[in-house]
Amino acid sequence: FMMRYHVFISGLVIGVYFRGFVKNKADKLNIKGWVRNTKDGRVEAVFEGEESNLDRVIEYCGRGPWTAQVENVDIIAEQYTGKFKDFSIIR
Repeated sequence: FMMRYHVFISGLVIGVYFRGFVKNKADKLNIKGWVRNTKDGRVEAVFEGEESNLDRVIEYCGRGPWTAQVENVDIIAEQYTGKFKDFSIIR
């Protein structure tokens, strides 16, 4: 079952290789979409893929790389689009 999640991760998540960590996990789980830093200090991501794989990448977002301190993960379920070819880091 294909799903789409729009996710906002807050805490100590900027400057700690969070986007690279998320991309690595997304690529391994065959998830498409993007990740970026926001102006207010959070990390924002859109994930599309199999529901079970999305659940796993959300778990990884809740932990982050060892350098991060995740305080909160907000998840918004959205309509699946299938428009992404891969997973990218937006700079």
